[in-house]
Amino acid sequence: MSDRLINDGLKYFIVFLWLVANAGYFTQVYLTYESNTYFYIRFLIGPGLSIAKACGAVLNLNSMLILLPVCRNLISFFRGSCETNHLCRRSVRRQLDKNLTFHKTVAYTICVLSITHTVAHFFNFRILYDHFRNVNQDQQYGNQIALANKLRENVYPAEGWINPVRGDNPDLGGGLPLIEQGVIQIAGWSGVVLCLVLILMFSSATEFIRRSYFETFWITHHLFVFYFAMILVHGAGGIIRSQINLVAHDISVCKDIPNQWGVDPRCPEPVFKDGSPASWKWCVAPIFLYILERCIRFFRSTQAVVLSKVVKHPSKVLELQMKKKGFKSLPGQYIFLKCPSISRVQWHPFTLTSCPEEDHFSVHIRTVGDWTCELAKVMGANKDASVDTDNLPTVAVDGPFGTASIDIFKYQAAICVGAGIGVTPFASILKSIWLKSVNNESVLKLKKVYFFWICPDTNAFEWFSEMLDAIEKHMAEQGRADFLQYNIYLTRGWNNKQAKNIYLQEEEETDAITGLQQKTHYGRPQWDTIFQTIGQENPGKSIGVFFCGPKILSGVLHKVSNAQSNIGGNGAKFFYNKENF
Repeated sequence: MSDRLINDGLKYFIVFLWLVANAGYFTQVYLTYESNTYFYIRFLIGPGLSIAKACGAVLNLNSMLILLPVCRNLISFFRGSCETNHLCRRSVRRQLDKNLTFHKTVAYTICVLSITHTVAHFFNFRILYDHFRNVNQDQQYGNQIALANKLRENVYPAEGWINPVRGDNPDLGGGLPLIEQGVIQIAGWSGVVLCLVLILMFSSATEFIRRSYFETFWITHHLFVFYFAMILVHGAGGIIRSQINLVAHDISVCKDIPNQWGVDPRCPEPVFKDGSPASWKWCVAPIFLYILERCIRFFRSTQAVVLSKVVKHPSKVLELQMKKKGFKSLPGQYIFLKCPSISRVQWHPFTLTSCPEEDHFSVHIRTVGDWTCELAKVMGANKDASVDTDNLPTVAVDGPFGTASIDIFKYQAAICVGAGIGVTPFASILKSIWLKSVNNESVLKLKKVYFFWICPDTNAFEWFSEMLDAIEKHMAEQGRADFLQYNIYLTRGWNNKQAKNIYLQEEEETDAITGLQQKTHYGRPQWDTIFQTIGQENPGKSIGVFFCGPKILSGVLHKVSNAQSNIGGNGAKFFYNKENF
């Protein structure tokens, strides 16, 4: 367990603080509504009042939190985009890479709290409706029926009413009179809208919808505007009232003699005041930050982008080289790309494959979905002829944004693992290392890079192998041939003829598939053995593990990083980092 704390200790601590904040605030509000201030409304309703209000309060807390993880510019500011790494330690910045995971966790919590809050108030309002109509009162209140009757009488004085149900329309029939009394309240109709918005947002946020029907996800997720509008007005009606004359009206005495209220000097009529809305206190600040975030995004998206070159690579990989005034990036960062001729609402994240030392920025895009295939089509990459840059559509770029990979230069050694097109972050990093070495720039803290590329077929190697070959030769010329140790794994995709050719060329100096000096491995890596060997080569060092690829392999690498880390002795420590968009 202690070794897991290297990668997960701070995460557990942050989650613990979040849980404590939720539990603590829930308890505080619950006890507030269990106090004498709300005795009479609680007498009418029962324990459902305190449960509903406590859930509503924690909903406000989480509604404040849910916007912050999706403020990309705020996250990127702390992550390092604005060169502010000194503001937070490396271990803290690594937690910022889990922003979307935290966003989803908070969203699940909001859904659970909303269900509990809504169900509790359904029962609460039904009880209040029956109390107004004087139905089932003996069963509900027993020997305290006199107190219930007295509270029913105090309906019309502005300072005396406690039951928000003020009328009945039996002509509607069925359960419609109850529904009518519910939705005419501000809390009622705004609550209905909130529930509908949450249902639409939650149901359309599944991975299947996001990948197959992105515009549906995008449109429904922007219903959050209505969510926050409704949550701000939800408590404006103030229908849960508190008593303000507790000193004069001693509840311990007066609750037993309701017929003497106003007669006995110890028991004047109770005076109540409307509840005050609290949601705005929690939500105004994050809403302001998010509006600022969207303004920054809009401004950057309107800046002109010049498509300087479009390159068609094998394996259905499209490279876009672009220029934009004032664009500055760090190795491993990513951008959001929009092509208005395809869709005016769809923004897609792509890792930069260029490095800061180049005079342009570029992305490599594998055409595997509807949007990417359409992009290849409008860029002319689906034709055999060369691409004419004069007839290319306009594109918009938002970013760059920081990710885990930008911390690679802060480790003594690094393990970079890319699966398929997930190699793109490391293209930028390796190029940057190469050019820093060519230009004899400042000495790097990073002394060793272990690069692993896992590909499903032989064609996937083609577009990236040229750069690896150039780096390999350059490092050898610089006398640093051991700086980069790369391993390429082919998991499938070879036929019998290729297998025979591979066998016959086994003794050749270069690999039969990639043309590189390092031989290709066939099958899947044995990560436990690999990490153990790297740990033995780097005793006592902090090793950054950087991964971009599918979730399943991410889980494997995360577990191996924990298992092979050594806190107590002189062994290596593996710090796991995953790309998140």
